[in-house]
Amino acid sequence: MFSKGPKVPLRDRWINLPQIPEMFLKHLWISEDQRFFQHEGFDWKEMDLAVKDAGREGTPCRWACQMPDQLAPPTFLWQGRYWIRKGLESSYTIWMEALLPKRRILELYANVIELGRGIYGVEAASQHYFGVSARGLTREQSAMLAAVLPNPKGWNPTNPGPMLRWRQQRILRREQNAHFPEKLLR
Repeated sequence: MFSKGPKVPLRDRWINLPQIPEMFLKHLWISEDQRFFQHEGFDWKEMDLAVKDAGREGTPCRWACQMPDQLAPPTFLWQGRYWIRKGLESSYTIWMEALLPKRRILELYANVIELGRGIYGVEAASQHYFGVSARGLTREQSAMLAAVLPNPKGWNPTNPGPMLRWRQQRILRREQNAHFPEKLLR
């Protein structure tokens, strides 16, 4: 009755943190939230930048979400962008940061993020798009999956347009100088 189109089959496949390639976690971190290990759920610098950009450009403020903030909706809330939902996301973010170690938040995030229509988590996306397990991803495939995150329903990692290809290359360039704290994953 409320459907916006054909029903999409859900694909998900949970894998534990040790099975998620460090390379993908690093690409995810570069793409989504490079201050993840420094902040307590909210990246105030990124939020301030979003407000300043909106003021300078005269456009609505972009959503400056961090990984814990993006984890709340698929786990606890409904789809859509509403201010009441944003408030609930924030309260869940506070609880997650208080109760869960960063490594657990990262594991949850890598397993529940939507990486395509009805495709949730790195394992399901790896199998769907590239026909391999997450452990079998190449460096380029891993970066491509992380690159789709601002628009997972609109971009296809197997047929990337110029913007998606640019995002992938940016992640690969940043990887060289990014200091991902691998020791936190052990």
